[in-house]
Amino acid sequence: MKVRLLYFAVLRDITGQSESDLDVPEGSRPREVWQRLRASYEKLAGYDQPPMAAINESYASPDAVLHEGDELAFIPPVAGG
Repeated sequence: MKVRLLYFAVLRDITGQSESDLDVPEGSRPREVWQRLRASYEKLAGYDQPPMAAINESYASPDAVLHEGDELAFIPPVAGG
């Protein structure tokens, strides 16, 4: 099934894109998509736990089940002052 993955802030910098379509198996979860990203991008390898996730613009558990056509965004922590 296809999901749209959105990249923000440092994730956009690391991936070099703001969004992508991703083929994932039925029943995939944000946690599994995060593991796939970690395997694809060396700079993410040290981040075992996924950042906050949103599915279709609503915050979601990393263990929520994704469905065909969902939009998944990982929201990296930000710092500032």
